[in-house]
Amino acid sequence: MDSTQISWVLAAHNPQELACFYGNLLGNAPRAGLSQQHWLVGLGETLNLEIYRPSRKRPFPVQGRSLSLCLRQQPSQDPLSSLQILLNESLKLGASVLEPPRVEFFGAEAWITDPEGNAVLLMVPATPRSDSP
Repeated sequence: MDSTQISWVLAAHNPQELACFYGNLLGNAPRAGLSQQHWLVGLGETLNLEIYRPSRKRPFPVQGRSLSLCLRQQPSQDPLSSLQILLNESLKLGASVLEPPRVEFFGAEAWITDPEGNAVLLMVPATPRSDSP
């Protein structure tokens, strides 16, 4: 049996434009996929976000939060400031604020919607504090 690859898939009305949004946000250039209606954005060495235009023969998938992307930054001593930088960049690229930034026990988070209304969690963990005397 061949190995299975796991990726995120995201339905889009304009796959290339949405791939550019995520590519810019993640600092990874999007690349063409299997067709003009399929684009890939690398999320690591072996993980991709596949953005596609669903068949016109089927209804467009309903948007929701049951499965969302989480864009996590490196831990920071000031997670709220780091989150604000990421949020500002997201807004410049066409995102909207769904839930404003807030500090949690693990760091800071904010919910945005991408240019097509999909919910995305932005998160910056707090740098673990050392308990040295």
